Amino acid sequence: MATSKAEFESSKKDHPLVVSKAEWLTARKELLTQEKEFTRQRDAVSRARRSLPWVKVEKEYVFEAPGGREPLAKLFDGRSQLIVYHFMFGPDWKEGCPSCSLVSEHFDGPAIHLAQRDVTIAAVSRAPLAQIEAFKKRMGWRFKWVSSHGIDFNFDYGVSFTKEQLAEGRIYNFETMTFSQEEAPGLSVFCKNGDGEVFHTYSTYGRGLEDFMGVYRFLDVVPKGRDEKGLAHGMAWVRHHDRYDAGKLVELK
Repeated sequence: MATSKAEFESSKKDHPLVVSKAEWLTARKELLTQEKEFTRQRDAVSRARRSLPWVKVEKEYVFEAPGGREPLAKLFDGRSQLIVYHFMFGPDWKEGCPSCSLVSEHFDGPAIHLAQRDVTIAAVSRAPLAQIEAFKKRMGWRFKWVSSHGIDFNFDYGVSFTKEQLAEGRIYNFETMTFSQEEAPGLSVFCKNGDGEVFHTYSTYGRGLEDFMGVYRFLDVVPKGRDEKGLAHGMAWVRHHDRYDAGKLVELK
């Protein structure tokens, strides 16, 4: 007889519930039904996302890139679809955000595969290019990362804020959330047609970025999950990868 959900929730407070293989298989099949429904719902949301209307990008954004100044259209690198990760790295910061760094650990590997589906991925930050290049070298990353220092790009796409905006309250994630810093994370998608016109098709912020972090997908399947309860914020345990002590858990102060 399978253990009820209530019994499972009660027992796992103190220790893992141990059952026979047959009982485990019954419970696992029940969960599979939920997982399949979630998969179908995710597919439906993805279709709705792709059906969003587009907005033509009228403003001319020119970024500082390793090879010189590049307009937004050039970031596509000959492809028609562009994913921009808004990396938190302010003009006066000494290094990039640890949480954004965790997201960015997932760029280099997929980039060659995304290119086969007509997609380019790049990061944009307001830090000067020299600071970006130094931090990128330290982290050992290869993906394209350009500077929007001195232009409106970050402000226009809801990831940088003035002190006046911060005082207004709900300014982040389509004005649904407050935010305490002048720099915020996000991801925006653009498309370019045959005439070279660029369109903004999608942006996501906050927990919408979790789908691009394979680390969380792995943590979600282990018994302790993300193990973030009681932390100051969900990603308080994250460090730059060169600041972990190999084999030891992060000590939170």
